[in-house]
Amino acid sequence: MANYMIAYHGGTPPESPEAGAQHRAKWKSWIEGLGDAVVNSGTPLMGTKVLTANGVQDNVDPDGMKGFAVVKADTIEAALEMAKSDPFLEIGGSIRVSQMMEMPS
Repeated sequence: MANYMIAYHGGTPPESPEAGAQHRAKWKSWIEGLGDAVVNSGTPLMGTKVLTANGVQDNVDPDGMKGFAVVKADTIEAALEMAKSDPFLEIGGSIRVSQMMEMPS
């Protein structure tokens, strides 16, 4: 089995603390439903900076990466099936699924 990164892009933050709690409850239920396939249940990204050859700037891209999770699956199609039910899609975000290559040490 390979590891796959589920990368979260864009999305609209919940409009209230109550809506945020409901979204987190859906996400927790989704993660629990994946069982042993979960390698990293989720890592939100904060304070992103963009580095280029010309310098550093704040990330202002509304569709920028907001976080990621890691799952193990037999194929990318299986990882995509897991991601299809991710509640992040309900808040207008998009998900990119990528196989993670293990590098020799």
